[in-house]
Amino acid sequence: MSLVQPAAEFDRAELAKRQLLPANYLRLDDEEMDRRITEAKCALGSRLLILGHHYQRDEVIKFADVTGDSLKLSQYAASHQQAEFVVFCGVHFMAESANVLGAAHQKVMLPDLAAGCSMADMAAIDQLETCWDEMYELDPRLASGASSITPITYINSAAAIKGFCGSHNGFVCTSSNASAIMARAWDRADRILMLPDQHLGRNTAFRMGVPLDEMVLWDPDLPQGGVSAADFARARLVLWKGHCSVHTRFSVAQVERFRTVHPSGKVIVHPECTFEVMQAADEVGSTDFIIRTVKASAPGSVWAVGTEIHLVDRLAAGVAPDRLVMTLDSVGCLCSTMFRISPNHLLWTLDGLVAGEVRNQIVVPEPTRTNARVALNRMLECRP
Repeated sequence: MSLVQPAAEFDRAELAKRQLLPANYLRLDDEEMDRRITEAKCALGSRLLILGHHYQRDEVIKFADVTGDSLKLSQYAASHQQAEFVVFCGVHFMAESANVLGAAHQKVMLPDLAAGCSMADMAAIDQLETCWDEMYELDPRLASGASSITPITYINSAAAIKGFCGSHNGFVCTSSNASAIMARAWDRADRILMLPDQHLGRNTAFRMGVPLDEMVLWDPDLPQGGVSAADFARARLVLWKGHCSVHTRFSVAQVERFRTVHPSGKVIVHPECTFEVMQAADEVGSTDFIIRTVKASAPGSVWAVGTEIHLVDRLAAGVAPDRLVMTLDSVGCLCSTMFRISPNHLLWTLDGLVAGEVRNQIVVPEPTRTNARVALNRMLECRP
């Protein structure tokens, strides 16, 4: 089976049914699977690049040529153009970004097309287009040019959303540069529309000094987002009603329990967590910020980390033994969609390449690809 998946809305459940792995890939033991993946990598050589996101399961990420967050991985692929085949062990929007930033000859693949992102799915292009029109209805000054609004989308969004931002003088941002991008956007407009993650937008803006009463929450399922004209008029920031299903599982109660057991310990969380958790934590920052901060901490430090469990576990294993690192959630918050990528899917993808068949190629169509690249490049040109 060879599926070329454009960046349009699609039914991942239906794709999963169409993409059932052959039974022989499900019967392999770990040793044989590892051996065959290694052999396929050797056969493909420098033509192949395997990217592994921080949240990926250990039995997959051990085969990655490079690990990191979604933007870093996409940039790495684009800068290594000798790699004809880019296998992204992440989720759908990440593979889209790699295709947008990559060279024309590079083929980007997602081992399991059912690996999506619930946050990215909370902002559909038709909803955004409706929102844009309704905001102009709420404030007629937008049409006259007496007022202005700039869209910013978190990189955890579909290519179509990035493309809209690119064609409407907007930006893409990451969790590490959101404040710099928002500052640049406010330099050129009165308001920002921030999507799809309300918590990243709220937490970032608040830490920049924007009061909560100058923010409004836009619910795309309600007429005019459920926002009154008066509330919209005083808003500097319009937050899309979206969230990360992993990071919103962390709670203030978990922070309090940790402090009871470890009174001198520190809590560090990702800005996709809720406002209340951000306020209760000692440190807030991107995945890379979390890794750097914990690794640079003093001997004897104790940390509770509010982010995905695979990253936390690898961080705990990688720091010096005189530091204690644990998840803020005692169960451990798992990114279940990322977990869909299995060694079985990776082997199936690589076997196809060895046989001359590209499986699960991700192709962002024009003009979305060009417009998304514009928004991404605006972000990359903006230095903190």
